[in-house]
Amino acid sequence: MKKDLLSISDLDRKEAEALIEQALHMKREGPSSLLAGKTLALLFEKPSLRTKVSFQMAMHRLGGHSIYMSPEEVGLGKREPVADVARELSRYVDAITARTFAHETVRILAEHSPVPVINALSDLEHPCQSLADLLTIREKKGKLSGLTLAYVGDGNNVANSLLLAACLVGVNFSIATPQGYQLEEGMLNRGKEYAAAGGSRVRTTTDPYEAVKDADVVYTDVWTSMGQEKEGQKRRHAFSGFQVDTRMLDAAKKDVIFMHPLPAHPGEEIAPGLLDDPRSVVFDEAENRLHAQKALLARLLAPGKEG
Repeated sequence: MKKDLLSISDLDRKEAEALIEQALHMKREGPSSLLAGKTLALLFEKPSLRTKVSFQMAMHRLGGHSIYMSPEEVGLGKREPVADVARELSRYVDAITARTFAHETVRILAEHSPVPVINALSDLEHPCQSLADLLTIREKKGKLSGLTLAYVGDGNNVANSLLLAACLVGVNFSIATPQGYQLEEGMLNRGKEYAAAGGSRVRTTTDPYEAVKDADVVYTDVWTSMGQEKEGQKRRHAFSGFQVDTRMLDAAKKDVIFMHPLPAHPGEEIAPGLLDDPRSVVFDEAENRLHAQKALLARLLAPGKEG
């Protein structure tokens, strides 16, 4: 693997599949001392529940240690230049996990840090979420290649990483977005390149029901991400008709599973009660953030020793 994970495109197919299988193994095996003596810095500009706790517990269960630094403590690019933070922090810790507003911030951190930098969310991608998503699909369906994943909603950072991750491992990717909220063309073209190389296909539409037809997995995310709150009313209007409900799930395959990266907003992108539908695997998906990140940390900090 490369030194850093800033994008799903930092992985090739073999590496992505190996991480998923390693995560399954680590989930079964439980705690270890693999990363004893290692320290991970959690450098966050945005609030978090799953990302913060899952990375902290991943290090703990591998025998390592984590240090959390809030926005107020660091002031990335304000109190101190991002490059200087990277050069200083890398003298103290073995890896840096960064959750930022701008993707450029994680890129600068990686450029100036000799230790691995992990993108725990930026405005462009959310690669750690997508690794957990692949793990969940592999766990529930027994395979990845040949399945169809339908994404309904905003062409945001989660959608970007999910597109690349799915196409990288041979999963067909179907996405329905309203006009004006599509995937960025460059990202879409990269996904299509991965699909062509991996034997899958990409389909785009503005009709959610067309997207979910014959889908093995239906996936959605919030309509309004952090930092977009002023657009909330406009987005709720634009995404009218894109709410995932039981009727939409019924239009997919009979054994479809439903996924969401959380936090969810019932009454907006999902119908009330959908998280408790028997087809929902959302909380298993949330748990799998922990196991996917254990595999990632092991690969970056103890390569060849993962077991």
